[in-house]
Amino acid sequence: MTATSVSLKGKHLLTLADLTKDEIMQIILDAIKLKELQKKGETHHYLKGKTLAMIFEKLSTRTRVSFETGMFQLGGHALFLGKDDLQMGRGETVEDTAKVLSRFVDGIMIRAYSHESVVQLANNSDVSVINGLTDDYHPCQVLADLMTLYEAKGNLEGKKLAYVGDGNNMAHSLMIGCAKLGVSCSIAAPKGYEPKQAIVEKAQEFAKESGAVIEVTNDPKVAANGADAVYTDVWTSMGWEAEQEERLKAFADFQVNSELMAEADSEAVFLHCLPAHRGEEVSAEVIDGPQSLVFDEAENRLHAQKALMVALMAD
Repeated sequence: MTATSVSLKGKHLLTLADLTKDEIMQIILDAIKLKELQKKGETHHYLKGKTLAMIFEKLSTRTRVSFETGMFQLGGHALFLGKDDLQMGRGETVEDTAKVLSRFVDGIMIRAYSHESVVQLANNSDVSVINGLTDDYHPCQVLADLMTLYEAKGNLEGKKLAYVGDGNNMAHSLMIGCAKLGVSCSIAAPKGYEPKQAIVEKAQEFAKESGAVIEVTNDPKVAANGADAVYTDVWTSMGWEAEQEERLKAFADFQVNSELMAEADSEAVFLHCLPAHRGEEVSAEVIDGPQSLVFDEAENRLHAQKALMVALMAD
């Protein structure tokens, strides 16, 4: 591949709604090529001399390591900036932070609580901003998820993904990513924990163009019926720990286990963004079983994000 397979130079990735179907698919294909180059031990310094600022309000294993390692493998450099490393922690505005960082670095990745703060950052930045996670969206994870599903199935259009659990940022981004690429997506969540209706409607609009079906149900078996992939996430995301006991009760019937996997296609795969709580949202026999691709999926965060950074930052 060259660094120009898809050029998004000067654009931001705040949600997958920011990308076209062709752009998402090309990032996935480029990610697979970059993965092949790495396995062969070939250098691919498409971002030589470039610097990525990484702002972390929320800590992470996979997001930090994949972005930092990815920039190194691309010939660039990544700067870890925790909440205590920036003047934002002492009252400097998001707008001023964006304007200053834009004069130092070639791209900004931010993992934050409020999606609005990420939008503000992008609106005031002269370099590309990547949403590494907010309370509403997790687009980089879904690029890796769709890449994993593509590798497993050989194509995406016409496939069905079932998501069982909290209608959180993962549910939101999966719906949009799937809708863009023609993958039907069925979300099963307990009453009161469904995804935001405005985001469901946005995904359904994209689905009209691709032929996908986007639906929300309160029945995990309905969602899993005939699915090519069954996906879940933790029941209590970072920032909601005070609701832990209440959520354990509400989600008691939403565990992904062998019984639920039996509702899916016989060749269905299991996906999870990790970290996982065995015995809660997923049984050990599923996540550690032959249908599970969770560690391939985690590895693909590296390759998908490398392809994304090349598209956004390469000359």
